[in-house]
Amino acid sequence: LSDLVENKRLILISTAGAVLGSLGIALAQGPATFLAAALVTGVCSVGVQVLVPLAAKLSSQARQGRTIGLVMSGLLTGIMLARPIASFVAGLAGWRAMFFLSAGITALVGVALLTMLPARHPDSTLRYGALLKSSVDLLRRYPVLRLRAAYQALLFIAFNMFWTAAPIVLTQRFGLGANGVALFALAGAGGALIAPVAGWLADRGLSRSTTFGGLMLLTLSFLGSDMVVAAGSLIAFGVSAVLIDAAVQLNQISGQRIIFGLDPNAGGRINAAYMTIVFVFGATGSVIGSASVASGGWGLTSVIGAAIGGVGLTLFLLFDRRRPENR
Repeated sequence: LSDLVENKRLILISTAGAVLGSLGIALAQGPATFLAAALVTGVCSVGVQVLVPLAAKLSSQARQGRTIGLVMSGLLTGIMLARPIASFVAGLAGWRAMFFLSAGITALVGVALLTMLPARHPDSTLRYGALLKSSVDLLRRYPVLRLRAAYQALLFIAFNMFWTAAPIVLTQRFGLGANGVALFALAGAGGALIAPVAGWLADRGLSRSTTFGGLMLLTLSFLGSDMVVAAGSLIAFGVSAVLIDAAVQLNQISGQRIIFGLDPNAGGRINAAYMTIVFVFGATGSVIGSASVASGGWGLTSVIGAAIGGVGLTLFLLFDRRRPENR
């Protein structure tokens, strides 16, 4: 839709929908209304995926990576902080209070977007059905888009696997309670700090090197996490979490810096194709994480995570090693 509908209006509509959805959850009196409101909230939360290509479009070519990095650092920080903050607020004032708070914060964000975000009218004249089809056509046309989506899908599988299995390990191996797990997630948010750095590196023409670094960092972090869990070092396990989050961000920012340059007038469709692949495959990470830690403990989980990184490195060596930087 971001290549069809004026972007500011689309973002504001989705933000308003998220506010209403959060209020609906907070006021829900039964499972049907709760699920309906949750569906509205989930659908409208995709507004952020309109913001990312819009920010890239509004930025100069020389600063595009840093702009994407700034937006994505905020996105990942929000994702990582959501669980511990929700845990603390729910413990203090009940779960409904968290959704009232979420609605209020989202409304404030909406006001800021209303006053500060410039309008952008897409150039496309295609109908919605044709736009959806063109997303598939873009995947066929640009091998680099398929490759970048494959990289990020692999890293997102590993990311979800880690954060599904880690709370189980934290409670069983380290004896942490709910608040302790929430504090651990706060530490993991430190990985978001790498996003602006990744953007800066991408702007300097080092996207390919950053990609290799992210894949290698993920692989080594999972391998190292097995040793630190076996040794019972909670601090070192927290460092592993930060490094894994950082690896995901390194690849994400460098990848988006590349794909948004493929066709400036199709940023929304490119991002839709890219993120659809990432989320569809990434969702399997939660299943893999829960199954692996249940059947083989953290040792099996770490091996699978390292193997996923190894698959990404293999793809890089086969298809990307000789590709020019930022291409």
